[in-house]
Amino acid sequence: MGVSPAPQTLPLFCRRSISKGVCFTCPFTRNCTITKAKRRQCQACRLQKCLAVGMRKDMIMSEEALQMRRVLRKRKQQEREPAGEPAELTEEQEQLISILIEAHKRHFDSGFSQFAHCRPPVRLYIHRDMLPDIFSMLPHFADLSTILIQQVIKFAKEIPAFRSLPIDDQISLLKGATLEICQIQFNTVFNEETKVWECGQHCYTIQDGALVSPTGQIYLEPLLKFHISLRKLRLHEAEYVLLLAIALFSPGEPSPSPHHGLRDTPPTLPPRWALISPSPHHGLGGPP
Repeated sequence: MGVSPAPQTLPLFCRRSISKGVCFTCPFTRNCTITKAKRRQCQACRLQKCLAVGMRKDMIMSEEALQMRRVLRKRKQQEREPAGEPAELTEEQEQLISILIEAHKRHFDSGFSQFAHCRPPVRLYIHRDMLPDIFSMLPHFADLSTILIQQVIKFAKEIPAFRSLPIDDQISLLKGATLEICQIQFNTVFNEETKVWECGQHCYTIQDGALVSPTGQIYLEPLLKFHISLRKLRLHEAEYVLLLAIALFSPGEPSPSPHHGLRDTPPTLPPRWALISPSPHHGLGGPP
């Protein structure tokens, strides 16, 4: 059989023929000259040429093995390539984010000036042999919570998707999400190094929460971990505002009117923000 330089199609032809178990028969003398122009005239001699130039039957990969190799190559290529640019927001999403940011600036007091109207901590009158300077934070936090709840309600009412819901659904969402929204808002002023919430002229620690409810100590450690973890994300204002909206429309809240309820009117938010939404179980009311 005449052997000329192997055409580039030989490896593919040999692999395909062997993997399919095709049996060719030479119609001539089994000594056909295989060239690029005549390679289709005798498949039997063409296959023999593949084997003559060094291709081995036992080294031919199955289709499953080839597919697996392609998948692995593609995965490695994707790992080497830099991460792609995030998808651009639609005009509707950009408009909604602008509405949320403006509503947040109007209704959440960044300077916490309203906290000055809260009742100060009250000294507890206890036995003189005990510690003399124990204060109750409950009156102060009660007033503070009232201010925050009012801010949350005003903020929610400026979200178009929220306003379009029946009043019963609005109440249901606010009841289920207000406490979590307050915690997300408080995270904007959380100092990760000192573990202090710096609310303008007022500063709070996790120990202040223990003074309000000593029996609630079991919830304070997870709450502190939540604030530390969220703060590490280094979120911008728009990201915090989107988290507030996501918390408001958190899935799983019951709808009082299923025929025209929450599931029928979802907010148009960029889905990627859902990846950083904190768990609803972390929402513990009031300031820490």
